[in-house]
Amino acid sequence: MPTPLVHTSGLPPVEVPTTPIWRTVLADAAARGDHPAMVDGVTGQTITYAQLVTMVERMAAGLAELGVRPGDVVALHSPNTVLYPVVFYAASRAGATVTTLSALATAKDMAGQLADSGATLVVTVGALLPVALEAAGTRPVWTCDRVEGHPSVQDLLASTGPVPDVEVAAAEDVAVLPYSSGTTSLPKGVMLTHASIGVNLRQVAALRPMTPDDRIIAILPFFHIYGMTALMNLPLQAGATVVVLPRFDLGQFLDVLQRHRITKVFVAPPVVLVLAKHPALDGLDLSAVDSVVSAAAPLDADLADAAAARLGVPITQAYGMTELSPGTHLVPVGREGDAPAGTVGRLVPTTEARLVSVETGEDVGVGEEGEIWIRGPQRMKGYFGRPEETDTLIDADGWLHTGDIGIVDRDGWWFVVDRVKELIKYKGYQVAPAELEAVLLASPDIADAAVIGVYDERGDEVPKAFVVRAAGSSVTEDDVLAFAAERTASYKRVRRVQFIDAIPKAASGKILRRELRDRERAVAGQT
Repeated sequence: MPTPLVHTSGLPPVEVPTTPIWRTVLADAAARGDHPAMVDGVTGQTITYAQLVTMVERMAAGLAELGVRPGDVVALHSPNTVLYPVVFYAASRAGATVTTLSALATAKDMAGQLADSGATLVVTVGALLPVALEAAGTRPVWTCDRVEGHPSVQDLLASTGPVPDVEVAAAEDVAVLPYSSGTTSLPKGVMLTHASIGVNLRQVAALRPMTPDDRIIAILPFFHIYGMTALMNLPLQAGATVVVLPRFDLGQFLDVLQRHRITKVFVAPPVVLVLAKHPALDGLDLSAVDSVVSAAAPLDADLADAAAARLGVPITQAYGMTELSPGTHLVPVGREGDAPAGTVGRLVPTTEARLVSVETGEDVGVGEEGEIWIRGPQRMKGYFGRPEETDTLIDADGWLHTGDIGIVDRDGWWFVVDRVKELIKYKGYQVAPAELEAVLLASPDIADAAVIGVYDERGDEVPKAFVVRAAGSSVTEDDVLAFAAERTASYKRVRRVQFIDAIPKAASGKILRRELRDRERAVAGQT
């Protein structure tokens, strides 16, 4: 058997932490005193580093008094708020695993994750309380804000109990259980240990460090591993100030960029489009911004160049996946000028990578396309309760098969050029085709359906459904769109519909999505 062609970063290795994530992030926080840690970009409410430490301690004590113990799972269902990290680290300090849920989740989606993860306590916000209560069943539900007649975690800050002293096996104990659709199927709990997410902070910081002088804008959701890492754990570990917005609102976003003198911006590609073209940026003083990093979905190189020219700062990409805590490739600070167009950067330290031919299963050389395989300490422990799906993704030698097709050049710059996997990335959110297909097939008007990702006129990947009408049905595109919209979260909605006579399938019954994608490309080539 040929010897694998293994790529490394060439950088000095980083140490894998043995501490729980709350300690890894907040180890130096108390010494920072009155330096702002979290700022509400709407109200101006500020939590200093000294306050953050005290609040985490008191809330952890309060959670312990409620009966939260090591091994429990606390569900955090909230948009970005200044209290989000307090709840996150407090639950961790009490010994619990945190499973994070999208603020856009439907009650059905949320109920499924609560049941699958074994969550025993739900923390939400008043605006999402009806959904949380419907999903939670008999589980207790607390809110971050104060809602009349309902318990708030703010009440736990008055706890006088002892701070929990919990033993943690960092390499084994699961700190965070975000849900990912992986490469092809329905959402699964990704077991990220205290060590895996902790070491990834050090790996990323080796290429793109932050300092206490940095001010970060948090518009990416903390529930998503990208936002959790880049906008919460990384900046708070470095002593930076995080200015929080609950969602992307253009006016608020631009106001915070200018008024708070934001230095580093982490976004998904749709925001880069705004930075490149929107007239609202004209006349603003964004001179404090020194870098913009885009991830979660591919970024068009020309769009990146247009935004970079307008702002006068580098626009770079990064690459990773939830199952890798998430970062594996970034453009190092100071190397932006050397980075070729379209690159996702260089490999982070203490990480190995291979490029393997999908056709032959053998490693390919420089400049050749192959599936990206990754091995390193940031790799997930596995999918919660799904050993077979774990074994499908991670082979016996520890290589995680990402499902992405990449190329590496002679200088060590990596490019992601295609996807083996079927997952759709709508504005950075994961959408599993199988999940939407199951929704569509519940309609009596639909005999069969298949969903793929296509690109709209803005360059966003959107779910498109190929639908076979049931016998005698005259269902329309609008009917199908409305049926799916009523049963899915807003970011999961089918955006386009095409009626066809039959869904292409293999003899095994598996949908041949590649044929549908090829058909779509052929049509695009003709127009």
